Amino acid sequence: MPPSPSRPKSKARIAAQRGGHLAEFLAGWLLRAKFYRLLARRYKTPLGEIDLVAERFGTIVFVEVKARASARLEAEALEAVNQARILRAAAYWQARHPRLADRPCRFDVIFLAPGHWPRHVINAFDAN
Repeated sequence: MPPSPSRPKSKARIAAQRGGHLAEFLAGWLLRAKFYRLLARRYKTPLGEIDLVAERFGTIVFVEVKARASARLEAEALEAVNQARILRAAAYWQARHPRLADRPCRFDVIFLAPGHWPRHVINAFDAN
C-alpha cells in the first residue's frame, strides 16, 4: 500500500521505520541460523502486515518482530502484538498460497534490544 501523499513523514518516523527494517533483517538472519527458510518479508495484505513468513520442518511460521530500546520492555511489546491483525493477515497469506495452506502453522515473536541477544518466543500465541 503506498503511503499517503498528504503529509511528509517526520524524521522520527523515518528513523523508527529504518530501525524496524533493520530489526526484521536481523531477525531473518537469526531464523536462517536456526535452519528456517524465509518465504516472505514484510508481507503486506489489505488486512495487515506480517513481518516474516518462514518454514521449518514443514511448519509455516508467521513471525512478528519487536525491537525495543530495552529488554525490560519485552512484556509490554508482547502485549502490543496485535494478534487479530496477524491472524487475519496469515489467513490471507494461506489463501494466496494454497499449496502450503494445509501445513501446520504457528505464530512466533522475536524480541530485539540493544546489547542483548535476540529472544525467539516460539508459539507466542495461539490461532484460536
